[in-house]
Amino acid sequence: MRKFTLALCLSFSLTGAFFAQASTPTPDGAGTNVAKLAEQAPIHWVSVVQLERSLVDRPPMAVGFDIDDTVLFSSPGFWRGKKMYSPDSEAYLRNPEFWEKMNNGWDEFSIPKEVARALIALHVKRGDSIYFITGRTQTATETVTKTLQEDFLIPAANMNPVIFAGVQDGQNSKTQWLADKQIKIFYGDSDDDMTAAKASEARPVRILRASNSTYRPLPQAGAFGEEVIVNSEY
Repeated sequence: MRKFTLALCLSFSLTGAFFAQASTPTPDGAGTNVAKLAEQAPIHWVSVVQLERSLVDRPPMAVGFDIDDTVLFSSPGFWRGKKMYSPDSEAYLRNPEFWEKMNNGWDEFSIPKEVARALIALHVKRGDSIYFITGRTQTATETVTKTLQEDFLIPAANMNPVIFAGVQDGQNSKTQWLADKQIKIFYGDSDDDMTAAKASEARPVRILRASNSTYRPLPQAGAFGEEVIVNSEY
């Protein structure tokens, strides 16, 4: 009887140990904590409303916008161009055939960013003159101006033809255009946009590049002390 009791106790003991081990979860990732979730980069975040308030009592002015990843999520066209012309390299960006297609219809597949809708509406309401200054290569014809005007409902009185600044000898070619057009505020997603604005004495405002953009690596927003629009990745 004592042997049976001992065996029974041992059986329950082992079974309990088994269930205790089985019920203990095994971590399957790094995990996080509330401090990490609450962490924010110490940069100059602003909202569209705050930016609008900063312009109260300012007379109408010229403002500028970059295009790709600033007002349009245009990765679909660039993705298609890469697959079509240079799947294994960035050579398609130097191919005139790609730019002819991109500037003449492929923006029909680009998605207007909501932050751009809000900002452009703000500047239209103010009576500002709106310029789009892009690093795209210029082509003989283009439909980008028409697409932007229709996508963002820009009246003819506020709209100017797109300026295709391109890249000249590896230099930031937007700076001179910003100075020539007397741009007071320039919105862009790239570091080059911010440095061009600073060099031309325009107010630099960063728009966040979407994390699924084909344009990599993602820039470090706020790195130049510029204002960064919150929730501007879409």
